[in-house]
Order: sequence, then structure tokens, then C-alpha cells
Amino acid sequence: MNERLNLEGLRYAQAVAETKSFSAAARAYGVTQPALSNGVAKLEERLGGRLFDRSPRGVTQTAFGARILPLVERALVALDAVGAEARRLNEPAQQKIRMGMSPLIGSRLVAQAFGVVRDLPAPRDLVLREANMQDLRACLLAGQLDIILIPAVAAMPRFEHRVIDVEPIVVVTPDAADAAPLELEDAGKERFILVPDTCGLTTFTRQLFEAQEMPLLTYPGEAAGYQVLEDWTRLGLGSAIVPRSKLTSPDVPHRPLVDAGREVQISFEAVWSADSPLGDDLLHLADSLASTRAGGT
Repeated sequence: MNERLNLEGLRYAQAVAETKSFSAAARAYGVTQPALSNGVAKLEERLGGRLFDRSPRGVTQTAFGARILPLVERALVALDAVGAEARRLNEPAQQKIRMGMSPLIGSRLVAQAFGVVRDLPAPRDLVLREANMQDLRACLLAGQLDIILIPAVAAMPRFEHRVIDVEPIVVVTPDAADAAPLELEDAGKERFILVPDTCGLTTFTRQLFEAQEMPLLTYPGEAAGYQVLEDWTRLGLGSAIVPRSKLTSPDVPHRPLVDAGREVQISFEAVWSADSPLGDDLLHLADSLASTRAGGT
């Protein structure tokens, strides 16, 4: 215990305690499961005891962990409060909201966000940053972003969440003649082209098939983006799963993806810290985007 406790290890342990899963905690922080497990193992070594037991039934806290983990949570809350208060004191008249977003977020949501921010009681500038999921989470944790808009595919413990939009999923196919809905059960027979697991789409696709306990057959390569997915689909390398808004044209051959006749949809959420000095404005922004979705506009 002579070495200082690693902050990253403390956050990893807290995420495991909240999600009760090493894999879910790794997704929450945008790191690999081995990296997170190694961070927790190093923390346990420095603390002198195991925090978690793993079994086929899942992850449970040890007796040692049940005593230590509440202290870890309180320490992290206090540490985050220090950062939030410092930002509030250093920027008492902050005039901007820094919003990060996944490349999957459509322009309609961005336009709505600009309108909401413009109409706040104290109007602010909206500064946008598009980045991959790992960078967005890291910047939010570090206080470099105030709010992020991302696919709802991974837990972020101790942050506020609002589902702000849902969008139908379609399957881009090489067969231009067949536009009939594709049942999810039948999609298990298709081979899919994936993009790098940075924007959240590949995570969503894998979770969709895992939830149905279906194998996901994939092309061995990866497409760089949505346009490439369409190009490779036309070459007959496989099919592709995308949100409908990411089609470059309505004429791109595609089929609605359905589960027992119901549209398969991807959800998008706003995530922010309740301790943010802009907390009231961020809550208003998220609720306004969510209410627009609920109104069907």
C-alpha cells in the first residue's frame, strides 16, 4: 500500500460494482475487457484483497469489496465535485456548451440542439465536436465536454442519461429487387460487413444478435464508413446494418429490419454530469430533445 492508488483503477472498480459485469464496465469506459480487468487486478493488489468474485452466475462483491467499494464511490464523488466546483469558480460566466457526438447522430438532432441552446434564458454558444465513442466518454469524464450524444449501447455509471431519439434500422443488401422487411431471425443467415467499433454501430449490431442468442456472420474485413458499406455491398461482399438516416440515398437497395413484424430501432441518448455547473441548462437541452422525439416531430 506504499504506492498511490490509481484513479483509473478506482473508476474501473466502481463501474464493475455498478454494472455487475466486467464486459459492461469495459464498454462504459471504451476500453478492452483485458485492460479493465488488469486495472482492477492492480488495484486489488495495492489494496491487499480481492474486490470481486466471478462465477458462471456473474460478478459479485467479496466481503472485502463490500467494505471497500462504498469508500471508493464516496472518494470518486468527492473528487468529481472538486473538479466541478473548480470549473464553476473559474468560469462563472461560461457562455458556451461543449457538445460531443457520435458520427451516428443525424443533422436533425444537431439542428434541434442549436435551437434549444439559442432559446435558453441565458443564450449560449453551442460548440460541437464529433469523435469516436471512446474519446467522447474520456472527454466527458475529464470535463472537456459538457454533454455527449451517443448510441445507447453502453453504461456510463454515475452520469445522467436521457433517450433523445430512436431510429429504424435497415439492412443494405446487394439485391435491388427485394425490398420486403427482413426478419431478425432470418438475418442470422446473412453475412454482414462491419465498420470499426468506434461510432457505436458495431457494438449495437453485436448486442442485437447476442440478445437473440444468434451467431453474427461477418465479412473478415472492415469498411471505413457508411459510403464504403454501400459500395462493398454492391460488390457482393455481404450486407450491412445501418440506421435509415445513414443511407446516402433512398434508392440504395435496403430492407427494413423487423423482429416479429416490429421495427428494430437504435436508441440515442444524451449523457452529462449532474455535477456540471451547466446542469440546469444541460437537463433542459436533453429534455427538450427527448420531448421532440415523444411528439413525433
